[in-house]
Amino acid sequence: MNSGGDTILYLSRRDVARALGGVDAVETISSALSAHGRGETVLPAEGYLAWDHADESLRSLSMPGLVDRCPGVKLINANPANPGRGLPRASGLIVLFDIETARPTCILEGGRISCLRTAAVSAVAAGILGTQPIERLALLGAGALAQCHLQLLPARLPALRGIRLYDLDAARAAKLAAAAADARIVVCDSAERAIRGAELVVPVTTTTSGYIRYEWLQPGALLVNVSLDDPLPEVVLRAAKIFVDDWTLVAQDERRLLGRMLRAGQISGPAEAADGVPAIDGELGQLLTGACEGRSSPDEIILVNPFGLAIEDLALARRVQQHALELGLGTALER
Repeated sequence: MNSGGDTILYLSRRDVARALGGVDAVETISSALSAHGRGETVLPAEGYLAWDHADESLRSLSMPGLVDRCPGVKLINANPANPGRGLPRASGLIVLFDIETARPTCILEGGRISCLRTAAVSAVAAGILGTQPIERLALLGAGALAQCHLQLLPARLPALRGIRLYDLDAARAAKLAAAAADARIVVCDSAERAIRGAELVVPVTTTTSGYIRYEWLQPGALLVNVSLDDPLPEVVLRAAKIFVDDWTLVAQDERRLLGRMLRAGQISGPAEAADGVPAIDGELGQLLTGACEGRSSPDEIILVNPFGLAIEDLALARRVQQHALELGLGTALER
């Protein structure tokens, strides 16, 4: 990576979208997770800043990392009330550093990259843990993450016959279904109706309260718990296997479901199994490198809890930067 001289390359949302056209997001994320499974990455604890404004709760995450000789940091901010203002719930920036000088070389708008890497993680999980064939997909939530999943997953699921979509705002779900223009999409009037019978279930909501019941999940279902708080504890306790992307980060977090259950003594880490307490079975990177076993039966109900890793965003951002330079995209900013 070039140290950038006296300028820093800035890639806007439009630049990022154009450059992503030449990037295989699923392959990129799979490669980053494999590197993580081999211990070839650096992933410090994230910084978490939260504040209140009026009656709204806002937060900012600072997520540093290093993957494939690319150090950098992802900043992602969110306000769940933003959609009411006509704004995305989350937005952010990614800053890439030169491996030799540590100087920032590229600043990228991070919202699209964050959304796409999330969908790519779901695709990776479906590929290595989903029962086959996956014919029915349930998407809970109809925001930007759902849109990204609808753009990415169907092409990766050749047997897909039906997509069930649910959102608390029925009009929002109908709008997303119309925009996707996929005849396989059916808008459901409840989360239960969307989930029952689906081999792949992906919640992409903003809820902090669980609602998904274990009995809604059919034998062999894979629940990729993108938004982290949607399942009730009973799903975690009864799932045949549980996988995360990085146990250390999941365990450090006190706010989300698995972190709360760990502190309550209801679950344990991969190397800390105790009698009568479900243990995490491993990490996605370990599955990709063969260090741990994945699905062992077509009837197993499996839970994947992808916390979201900075190295995933950085790996995608690096590919975007490389392709943007080839295309002559971006704006040179004076230091």
